[in-house]
Amino acid sequence: MMKSLGYKNSLAVPRILKVVLNCGTGKALKDEKFLDTVVSTISRISGQKPILTRAKKSISAFKIRKGMVIGVAVTLRGTRMYDFVDKLINVALARVRDFQGLDEKNVDQKGNLTIGFKEHIVFPEIRSDEVERIHGLAVTITSSAKSHKEGVELFSLLGFPFKKN
Repeated sequence: MMKSLGYKNSLAVPRILKVVLNCGTGKALKDEKFLDTVVSTISRISGQKPILTRAKKSISAFKIRKGMVIGVAVTLRGTRMYDFVDKLINVALARVRDFQGLDEKNVDQKGNLTIGFKEHIVFPEIRSDEVERIHGLAVTITSSAKSHKEGVELFSLLGFPFKKN
């Protein structure tokens, strides 16, 4: 990557900084067991306890009051982050139904990759026979890349399967 993008210093090469798993829990307003299910699945997938994100202000159209739990999030760094990225590339993406590859549009202008999963059962920690409700989650991989091109190059060299144009 140093040769292809013309870096003179090895410390200037982009790298992964953190991985954030996020899941919205809008259904938990009506079903209180749903929040417990989401917390347990996110903690099994990530290997650490998630934090509960709360509403900052009330929105009457969505029946949300200030302080209500509206999501679950986990930030992974270090060894857990690299283990999760390895599991994501080699196991979870292969188990996605009708997977054709990631679109390069998933990498934003700052070089960060965001992947949305409609079903959480693609991860190997979740056994499909004990699932009560299927929910989605978003995985955001933050990198030190400065542009879209650097981000795509970084993630393709890490092994993320992008669609062929």
